[in-house]
Amino acid sequence: MRYLEGAPPDPDIPYGESMHDMLTLTMVLSIIIGICLYAAGKHGNIMWMKAWSLGLIVLSIAYLIADKLGYI
Repeated sequence: MRYLEGAPPDPDIPYGESMHDMLTLTMVLSIIIGICLYAAGKHGNIMWMKAWSLGLIVLSIAYLIADKLGYI
């Protein structure tokens, strides 16, 4: 990561806003992927795939809620 010349890095935001936006995008994609995997697990009657998919969806939603409330 490059900083402007003479501008020290901000220790409170070491990765900047773009890293935070990418994490949010990753969580949104995780919800979509989790829904697709859950549908595949339901179609194939595969219990572990349904369980892991629901876990992925729940944790991704929990991250997004915590982010909105300012915990992250």
